Amino acid sequence: MNDLFRQKINNLLDSGRTTLVSILLGVTILFTFFLSQDFVITDNPYQVGDIAKRDIKAPKDFIIEDVETTLKNRKDALKAVPTIYDHDASLLPNLIKKITIAFKDASSVFETPLKPYPPVKPVDNKTPAEAAKNLTPKARIWNMKKDFEEKVGFTFTKKEYQSLINDKFSSQISTLISNILTEILSNGVVANKELLLKESEKGITLHIVGTEKEALVRNLKVYYSIKQAEKMVKIVAEQTFKGNNINYEIRDIVVKIVLKKLHPNISLNRNKTEERKKKVEESIKPTLYEIKEGEKLISEGERVTKQQLKKLMDLEKRLKNENIFTRIIGTALIIVFFLTSSYLMFFQNAELLKINHNKNIMFLATILISFLFIAKISEPIAASISQITTIPSSSMIYGIPITAGVMTICLFIGLDVAMPFALIISIFTAIIFAKRFELFLYFLLSGIFAAHWMQDCRERKVFIKAGAKLGLFNAALAISTDIYMSDFYGMKLLWDAFFGFLGGLSAGIVTAGIAPLVEMLFDYTTDIKLLELANLDQPILRRLMIEAPGTYNHSVIVGTMADSVASEIGASPLLARVCGYYHDIGKLKKPQYFIENQTNGVNKHDKLAPSLSALVIIAHVKDGVEIAQKYKLGKAIVDTIKQHHGTSMLTFFYDKAKQQSEDNNINSEDFRYPGPKPQTREAGIVMLADVVEAASRTLDNPTPARIQKLVQNLINKIFADGQLDYCELTLKDLHSIAKTFHKILSGIYHHRIEYPDAEKEKNGDTGKKQHKKKDPRDDSSEDSNHLKRLGLS
Repeated sequence: MNDLFRQKINNLLDSGRTTLVSILLGVTILFTFFLSQDFVITDNPYQVGDIAKRDIKAPKDFIIEDVETTLKNRKDALKAVPTIYDHDASLLPNLIKKITIAFKDASSVFETPLKPYPPVKPVDNKTPAEAAKNLTPKARIWNMKKDFEEKVGFTFTKKEYQSLINDKFSSQISTLISNILTEILSNGVVANKELLLKESEKGITLHIVGTEKEALVRNLKVYYSIKQAEKMVKIVAEQTFKGNNINYEIRDIVVKIVLKKLHPNISLNRNKTEERKKKVEESIKPTLYEIKEGEKLISEGERVTKQQLKKLMDLEKRLKNENIFTRIIGTALIIVFFLTSSYLMFFQNAELLKINHNKNIMFLATILISFLFIAKISEPIAASISQITTIPSSSMIYGIPITAGVMTICLFIGLDVAMPFALIISIFTAIIFAKRFELFLYFLLSGIFAAHWMQDCRERKVFIKAGAKLGLFNAALAISTDIYMSDFYGMKLLWDAFFGFLGGLSAGIVTAGIAPLVEMLFDYTTDIKLLELANLDQPILRRLMIEAPGTYNHSVIVGTMADSVASEIGASPLLARVCGYYHDIGKLKKPQYFIENQTNGVNKHDKLAPSLSALVIIAHVKDGVEIAQKYKLGKAIVDTIKQHHGTSMLTFFYDKAKQQSEDNNINSEDFRYPGPKPQTREAGIVMLADVVEAASRTLDNPTPARIQKLVQNLINKIFADGQLDYCELTLKDLHSIAKTFHKILSGIYHHRIEYPDAEKEKNGDTGKKQHKKKDPRDDSSEDSNHLKRLGLS
């Protein structure tokens, strides 16, 4: 199921330019999501008091609000709003009216004729009958006492009430009360004068209750407090009583009534004051000022002021809030152009990417996105850690293992692709970190050296070695960067060096950790895996040695030949050797149908029709692919198994079929391998080594001249058949291959010295044959040097 899924993915990635465009668009969308704000918006890096590192000018005309001035204006306006106090002007007339009516009603008792009154309660311990008989004015006035008290709002003692009766409730008394109240309340009485006097600076707004009339009053000291009003009552009463023939009892009653009826007629109106302040606050418009395009907001070398910082922050906020959609589109277009130009310049024609091109581009995009995501989330994490520790967040950035992406690319694709990839990922990483040039240099140089130390990685320990080397280099590079930026002091320098070393070491560890995952997801084969497969103790090779020893011997020689040839022409010797070892593992299913595994001169094809024999031979390619996939040998080896015969023809069986056919109507395609033709230099080398090694076994007298002629003829034949059209082997390469094959095969089939038989030397044999009668009892006459006959059935 996994193999089927992987095959579908590979088919999808190999479907042409449409898939490539889809990959680029997908990468652009993700980049836009990661980098849109950082790519377009210039984040303000300054604080008040910092020294500006460059001139900053307004990119366009814009109007900004001076928030502080606006708040100050509103605060000043609120302070200037007078507190509103209500003046109850109706209080005095109402009091005078009630008192006047009460005294008038009472005095009328003495002026009107007698009228019958209902029975009254006993007065002065008299019975109701006695009180009823006494219907004199005094009796009636005593009967009105309660009603009078309610109207006046004062409770009289009997003595005080009797004094009023004696004076017949004179209108003079009510007039005195009214005059004194008028004198006091007309001036104004306030409940809390201390609170009122706090408004002395700006005054108060005096609102006449029941009307819309208001007046601004600044002289607040004239108003009486309750205590002041009570004192003024006595003073005003003394002045009023002068010239009036009024006894002291009545004077005392007048003062008491006035004090009782004295109430504040000026009171604070909090609700109306708050409403007035709110209206005033809303009426104060924001303070705005215009910034013109090109206006210098801050100059290089200038100390940043609070006002300048405010302009920078307002500009940043405005840019972020305006034209969001157009900025996103612009960012996406810039990323598209950058990625497209990078692809055309570095990756389109790269030799290492031509095979499985779209899959390799997908791999590059995946690594790029993954490590940019790591960079993106590392920034806020570093900021959070720095808030709870003394470690600078800028130091922790040096510890981000961005270069692990470059090391991974170098491991799976090669140094020539890893170098431009280091440039691209460094640019985008620097953009994420506020476009800091020093970080671009740091990650670029770190990535270049990381790729250099990861090339030709054939052992797991290389990851740690490369990481340790990179860590030391990063530490030195971080210190150099600090010196370059003139941003160094004791502890920061140490922290930067520490995190630089940590970043290099962790890059090696991360690369080692994700390498198996990448091998699984993208079906890549690393040199480390190839070295493991090159071990002849691998289970599949041990099976080949036992079940098909001839094929095993042939495969080992082919692998050795391919290794030597690949090193001569600049291909991968390790890959060529391993592909040579495994190219014929499909013969395990039917080993006896292949001549190198046949014994006793028995050829199973003698009893088969040529077409059927051709099917059996051709099937070993398909069987080899299945076995390779079962043992998870990797795509490179599977592809070589498919391609090592290309579309060549089984000439022997084809000619045999034509000889047996009467009408000579034979389809040549039935005797051809399905292909495809070799797509890589290593696959082409394995094809040539396979054919040459197999054919060399048929030479009767393998002299160097005959071997050379055989090699030349076979290579020319394969070249003329077009089997090498897609593997990019040049004529110069073929010449080197033929020369190397000739050298190796000549070494294998060199002439040996013919050692003389020991018995002949003993008897002085001169080369003539001497016939000796054989003793039938002598069991060791033929094999005198052997204890047993081994290997015979």
